[in-house]
Amino acid sequence: MKELTIGVQGMTCAACVRRVEGSLKKVAGVEAVQVNLATERAHVAYDPAKTDLGALVAQIAAAGYQPVVAEAELGITGMTCAACATRVERALRKVPGVLEARVNLATERAWVRYLPASAGLAEFKQALREAGYGVRETTPGKAPADLEHQARQQELAALRQAFRVAYYFSVPLFLLAMLPMLWMPAHMFLLSLAPAEVWHWVMLALATPVQFGPGLRFYRHGWKALRARSPDMNSLVMMGTSAAYFYSLGVVLFPQLYPPSARHVYFEAAAVVITLVLLGKYLEAIAKGRASQAMRRLLGLQPRTARVLRVGQTEREVPIDEVQVGDLLIVRPGEKIAVDGVVVAGESYVDESMISGEPIPVLKNEGAKVVGGTLNQSGSFTFRATAVGEGTVLAQIIRLVEKAQASKAPIQNLADQVVAVFTPIVLGIALLTALAWLLLGGENALTFALVNTVAVLIIACPCAMGLATPTSLMVASGKAAELGVLFRKSEALQRLAEARVVAFDKTGTLTQGQPELTTLRVLEGFDQAEVLRLVASLEQKSEHPIARAIVKAAQARGLELVEPLGFEALPGLGVSAQVGIYRVGVGADRYMARLGVDVSPFAAEAARLADQGQTPLYAAINGQLSAILAVSDPIKAEAPQVIATLHRLGLQIAMVTGDNARTARSIAHPLGIDEVLAEVLPEDKAEAVRKLQGKGYKVAFVGDGINDAPALAQADAGLAIGTGTDVAIETADVILMSGNLRGVPNAIALSRATLRNIKLNLFWAFAYNTLLIPVAAGALYPFTGWLLSPMLAGAAMGLSSLFVLSNALGLRRFKPIFTNLQPSRPPLALGIPEKAR
Repeated sequence: MKELTIGVQGMTCAACVRRVEGSLKKVAGVEAVQVNLATERAHVAYDPAKTDLGALVAQIAAAGYQPVVAEAELGITGMTCAACATRVERALRKVPGVLEARVNLATERAWVRYLPASAGLAEFKQALREAGYGVRETTPGKAPADLEHQARQQELAALRQAFRVAYYFSVPLFLLAMLPMLWMPAHMFLLSLAPAEVWHWVMLALATPVQFGPGLRFYRHGWKALRARSPDMNSLVMMGTSAAYFYSLGVVLFPQLYPPSARHVYFEAAAVVITLVLLGKYLEAIAKGRASQAMRRLLGLQPRTARVLRVGQTEREVPIDEVQVGDLLIVRPGEKIAVDGVVVAGESYVDESMISGEPIPVLKNEGAKVVGGTLNQSGSFTFRATAVGEGTVLAQIIRLVEKAQASKAPIQNLADQVVAVFTPIVLGIALLTALAWLLLGGENALTFALVNTVAVLIIACPCAMGLATPTSLMVASGKAAELGVLFRKSEALQRLAEARVVAFDKTGTLTQGQPELTTLRVLEGFDQAEVLRLVASLEQKSEHPIARAIVKAAQARGLELVEPLGFEALPGLGVSAQVGIYRVGVGADRYMARLGVDVSPFAAEAARLADQGQTPLYAAINGQLSAILAVSDPIKAEAPQVIATLHRLGLQIAMVTGDNARTARSIAHPLGIDEVLAEVLPEDKAEAVRKLQGKGYKVAFVGDGINDAPALAQADAGLAIGTGTDVAIETADVILMSGNLRGVPNAIALSRATLRNIKLNLFWAFAYNTLLIPVAAGALYPFTGWLLSPMLAGAAMGLSSLFVLSNALGLRRFKPIFTNLQPSRPPLALGIPEKAR
C-alpha cells in the first residue's frame, strides 16, 4: 500500500468532507481516505497496482470540488538518446503524486503534471539523480531559455574538446593499424623497426587515453543505465568498445591464452568508434542548436532596458524588469518597444512582423495598442504600459511555443513503444551473433564473433528514433511562430494535418464582423438623406448591431441627428419613436404588418436583397412606407481566395451560421462552400461540429475564439483568428495572430509539411536499423564475404542521426502559401453614396 496527499479546494463544511471521502472510496484500489477540512487536504491509502491517480483527481472534480494540480517544466541534463528520454519519463512517473510526465529529447526538457501536496522539485531531482540524470538549476535574473542555451554551449564545448583529444590519439592509431594491412611496404617498414608485439604495446598506449578519457562519458552513463535495467546508447557503445579494447588487451598481456589465428588487436576499432560517436554527438548538438534558433530569436526580441518617464523624475533608462504597469515610456526611432501599452502622444510606424508574420509596418497614433518586442520605425511616441513581464504578448507567445515544443504528437507514441524494447532486443541479437559465430566461424570464430558483435552493438544505437519526431516539431513550431501561427500543443500540428474538412464560423471569421448599411432605396416623394437622418435618429436608442450600422452611415454622411421621444422596441421585430414632427418606425416586414403598412412596393427589391445575403428592413414615416434598407456583414476580401486554396489542398469547406438557410446559401454559393449548417445558435455550434465528425471527417474549426469556444474545443483542431495581441485563447489549438484568413492555409500547409517530415524521419530511423543490424551481424558474409567493420558501424550510426536532424532542419525553409497577411479592406457597399459609407 502507498499513501498520497491531494489538495482539495471548495470544501466549506463537514458535508463536503463526507462527499469527497465517499467519492474517493469509489476508486478501485483505495483502502482508506481521510479528508481534513482545515488543511483542505485528502490523505489516501491505495494499492498502486489497482489505483489510477488520474481517477482520484477526476472523482474529486466530479464531486464538485477542485483538486490542486500543478505543472512544471524541468531542464534535464545527461540525456543522450531515445532510451534516456523513456527512462527519465519512467523515473518521474514513479514519484508518488505524479499524474503525467513527458520528456522531449530535442529540447532536453521534461513536462510534469503532479499533485503539489505530495510531490515537488526536490522529489523530481532525487528520482532523476537515482536514474543517472540531473535537473538544470535556475539562476535568479536569468530566463530558463537563456540558461538552457548556456548549458547547450557548455555541452558543445565539452564535446568539441573530447572529440579533439580522441581525434589526436585515434588518427595515428588508425594509420598504425590499417596502413600495414593496405600497403605491404608499410608493413615491412614497421617490422624492420620493431617486432609486432612492440607495435601492439604502442597501440595500447594510444588507445588507452581515448578509452578512459573521452570514452569515460559512455562508461559513466552506460553503467548507470545497465544497473537500472534500462540500457541505452551509452550502454551499447560502452559494451562494444570495451569488448574490442579488453579483447585486444588480453592479446597484448596474455598472448599464449589465444589461438594463433585469434591473436589480432582491435584497439583502433574501439578508439575510432569512440571518436566517430563523439563526432556524431558533436554535430548533433550543433544541429539541435540550430533547431532552437527560432526560440532564441523570440527571446532576442525582448529589450533589456526601457526609457521611463515617472512623475517628478526626468526621463531615465531602467532595466526592463523594473518597468511597472502605468509607467509612461518613451520610444525613439529604431528602438524596440519595451512592454505592451497604449500610445498617449506622438505617432510612428511599427514593424509588428514578429507577432503577425506581416512585414508591412503599422501606423500607431494616440489610443493605438503597441506590443513589447516590436520595432519602432521612423517616428517617436510616448505610451503607457498596460502589461509587463510574464503578462506581455511576447511572453505569452514564448510560453506557447515552449509548451508546444515540450509536448508530444500522437505519432511519437510509435517511436516510444519501439525504443522501450529496442535496446534489450539489440542486446539479445548481439548475444546470438556472438554465439552463432563462435559455433560456425571455423578457425577464426573468436575474431568473427568479436568484430560482428561489436558492430551490432555500435550500429544499433536508437538516437535517430528518439530525435525523429521532437526535432521536427521543435523546428516547425518555431517556424510557425515566425509566420504568426501559434500551436498550443504539438498534437495540434498532427491533427490539423489530418483534417479533411475545414468548418468556418461566418460572423467575424468569413465576414468582417461589423455590419454595414449597404442599401437604401426610397419611394418617390421622399428624400434619401432626410429618411436616413430620421431613421438614424430613431436607431440611436438601440444597441443592436444593425442599428449601429445605420447610425454610423448617417454620421459618415455628416447628417445632424436629433433625440427621439417615446422610444419603443419589440425584440426581433422593430423599433419606433417620435423624431421631431414625425412618427418613425423601422423593422422587418412582420413589424410593418403590425403597424398596418403595406410593403408590397418593395417586394421584388426585398427578394433580390435576400438572395444577395443582405437583411432587408423597412422604414415608415407617419404611417406611410418610405424606404427599404439593407444591412449586411461584408465578406472579407481574402475569403474567396482562401477557400479556393483550401479546395486545391483537397479539403472540403463547411460554414456554420445563425442566418436563415436562404441567406446562408446566398453567401456560401459564390464562395464555393461545400456544406452549409444554417440557423445554428451559438450554443449549438459544437453540435454542428459533432455532426460533421459523425460523417467520418476529421474537422478543423475556424472561429474568432470568443463565442466559438465550444466548437473550437469540440473540433479535432480548433483555429482561432487572433487580433495580433489576443494570444490567451484557451480553447483553440492554433492561434492565427494576423487576424487574416490567409493564415489558415498557411497553418495547414505547414502542419502537412511537418507530418511528412516526421514520417520520413521515422522511416529512415526504422529502416536504417532494420536493414543494417543484420548486415552488422554478418548476414551477408556467406554470400558476399562482406563484414561490417565496427568503425564503419560507428560512422553509420552518426550519419543516421545527422540525416534525421538535417531533414528536420529543412522545415526552416518552408515557404508559406500566402506572404501578405495584412487585414483586408471590406468590399464596397452598394446603393448609397460613398460618403455615407
